[in-house]
Amino acid sequence: MAKLTNEQLERYSRHIILEQVGGIGQKKILDAKILIIGTGGLGAPAAMYLAAAGVGHIGLVDYDTVDLSNLQRQIIHQTNDIGKEKIISGRETINAMNPDVQVHTYSEQVTASNIRDIIRDLDYDFVIDGTDNFPAKFLINDACVLLKKAYSHAGIIRFQGQTMTYVPEKSPCYRCVFPTMPPKDAVPTCRQAGVLGVMGGVIGTIQATEALKYILGIGELLTGYLLTYDALTMTFRKIKIPRNKKCAVCSENPTITELIDYEQPTCSFGA
Repeated sequence: MAKLTNEQLERYSRHIILEQVGGIGQKKILDAKILIIGTGGLGAPAAMYLAAAGVGHIGLVDYDTVDLSNLQRQIIHQTNDIGKEKIISGRETINAMNPDVQVHTYSEQVTASNIRDIIRDLDYDFVIDGTDNFPAKFLINDACVLLKKAYSHAGIIRFQGQTMTYVPEKSPCYRCVFPTMPPKDAVPTCRQAGVLGVMGGVIGTIQATEALKYILGIGELLTGYLLTYDALTMTFRKIKIPRNKKCAVCSENPTITELIDYEQPTCSFGA
């Protein structure tokens, strides 16, 4: 195992003095590979904190460009990035923040035909779902279950947010909680309903925290729990969720064994 450089010892000193991290833990972070699907409200803060932490390889997946309306919450992008591909803007911000991080970009919408290849590209250790639509969320869940990849689900709208973590064969998956997609237009998007900008920061940084804990093998993950947050009442609730023994994708007798594309909305990819 290569030694940390003097610059790395200083950069990550607040990590290294933590008993649960130390130099060995920081080396695990530097060797980690984390994929973030969506560089919007959730993916932006998650990517920035993971980059600051020294995650060695960060994958960014998005097919959208930066819009003025994004800047109220998608903090990885700046005013002069308007019109630029989000993955390029995100890569530039991360590169300016931490030269230890290699950013891998995927300028495409995840589909049943490409998501396996994207996740397998670097054999990512952990996946973060930063998308804002149900077709993508169900696809990401199913892909991670079938590929046996740990991942963090999250969603935000108005003043509410939620998140949970899936670890293969150890916890319920997204479909255990939400077996089927709601009917089209039954649930509004952030574009339609609005969202308090800081919601992405609260939930996105929890997703980054879960990713780091998973890489380090410390603490208790949000496996078997759905964490909800209401900003208006400043209330967190940790709701226990059991595995669904008849889950269509993660049960012993799944009915979903191949990935399919659901009807995709026309809205932006990231929250």
